[in-house]
Amino acid sequence: MSSVLLEPGREVAGWVNPLRDPADRRLPRVAGPSGLVIFGVTGDLSRKKLMPAVYDLANRGLLPPGFSLVGYGRRDWTHEQFALQAREAVTRHARTPFREGVWRELAAGIRFVRGDFDDDAAFQQLKATVDQLEEERGTGGNFAFYLSVPPKSFPDVAQQLKRHGLADAPIGSWRRAVIEKPFGHDLTSAQELNRIVHDVFPANEIFRIDHYLGKETVQNILALRFSNSMFEPIWNASHVDHVQITMAEDIGIGGRAGYYDGIGAARDVIQNHLLQLLALTAMEEPASFSPDALLAEKLKVLSAVNLPDDLGRDTVRAQYTHGWQGGEEVLGYLEEEGISPDSRTDTYAAIKLEIANRRWAGVPFYLRTGKRLGRRVTEIAVVFRRAPHLPFDSTATTELGQNALVIRIQPDEGVTMRIGSKVPGSAFEVRDVTMDFGYGGSFTESSPEAYERLILDVLLGDPPLFPRHQEVELSWRILDPIEKYWEEHGKPEQYVAGSWGPTAADEMLARDGRSWRRP
Repeated sequence: MSSVLLEPGREVAGWVNPLRDPADRRLPRVAGPSGLVIFGVTGDLSRKKLMPAVYDLANRGLLPPGFSLVGYGRRDWTHEQFALQAREAVTRHARTPFREGVWRELAAGIRFVRGDFDDDAAFQQLKATVDQLEEERGTGGNFAFYLSVPPKSFPDVAQQLKRHGLADAPIGSWRRAVIEKPFGHDLTSAQELNRIVHDVFPANEIFRIDHYLGKETVQNILALRFSNSMFEPIWNASHVDHVQITMAEDIGIGGRAGYYDGIGAARDVIQNHLLQLLALTAMEEPASFSPDALLAEKLKVLSAVNLPDDLGRDTVRAQYTHGWQGGEEVLGYLEEEGISPDSRTDTYAAIKLEIANRRWAGVPFYLRTGKRLGRRVTEIAVVFRRAPHLPFDSTATTELGQNALVIRIQPDEGVTMRIGSKVPGSAFEVRDVTMDFGYGGSFTESSPEAYERLILDVLLGDPPLFPRHQEVELSWRILDPIEKYWEEHGKPEQYVAGSWGPTAADEMLARDGRSWRRP
């Protein structure tokens, strides 16, 4: 393989840097010649996440000099006007400081194509733009197409890319599709979406974005489990009492009524984010961290998930009502603009699952998510069994709870261990204390945003963090029966905005002799 000399600490995908010490795994990976086309470039996701992430990658020196960014949308913009919009998005939302020199180099490759998704002439113009950038910017014909569009538009965009030859990579180059969740709204629609996209792009060139999998703390689940020998002996049903996986939001639906109503919390979060976290927490050690090895272990776990025998007893759905949050009076879900007063969409969902394998037999996994809850937090809590014998007076341990290992995914990324310790003083009294690791206090380098990592992985063709279609379909097989049960059995429970959810969710755990953690 040919070699290209680079400044120390950099390498380009597909090339070997002869200056790199094979033992140094911390040197960054740099994308080779490439470009990115964003459909739906005028939306919030593009403005707040995607374009700032592209700039941050460029600012960190992880994009090639000729990198090109093409926006596709219905606005009547010139290339220059789109570049101004992109600059505003970057200055407002980028993680790294704005540098004029970096921006000028990036802006030289920015283009805009105006059109609808059924506009053949616009896609012909897009094809001409991509070909022109290959000549002028040296993209090598390598382009990723980011579909930041509603799921109903996926088929139109995919078929247009195929019809106009945009999905066909020149010899020695690649073309990739990036799809945002939701991946369908049930198993049938997910299978149809997979069929459509696979008809246009090879399976290994399809990247399904779950931005949670790009977070450092999610990746740290694997490091925590498999690089520390102290956890593996107790990571099983002999020592773990139960696992709680929580994603709580303190916001309402905002201006997303058109998207959210009819989707709900379970489809929006449990089907993808929380079941992926369950798989990473429960899976066996993979043979390697290659995409196929990780996929194999996650599929085993998802295939072994068992639903509760009584879905009415061990699942809960609810809607937030009028209340107070952060000192501000807020509307209930049914009072939000654009929401029908008889909507049955869930803004809170909690379910109990079990995994039918040797490691986890009998250990319940409690998953919950909701909007307008007490605070914004995502965490995985592995709660351990109580010590079989305590050689202390009963009064000494009245305030002692169960040991727990809590992986904090957001916003205060880190890991907390809850253990028992003697209270200072003449009496012998044992209480809970915590040992805490925080990313912010342990590393001088700040964590990149999830979309930085994921966009770079797309350009590198590195898919370990992207769900495959098999995982998507298995997740729908888990959730579909629950959604069907809810549709056939009454209305959602209610909970006051700013609280921690409905009483039915507390009762669900109380029947098992457990209670939810207060994050």
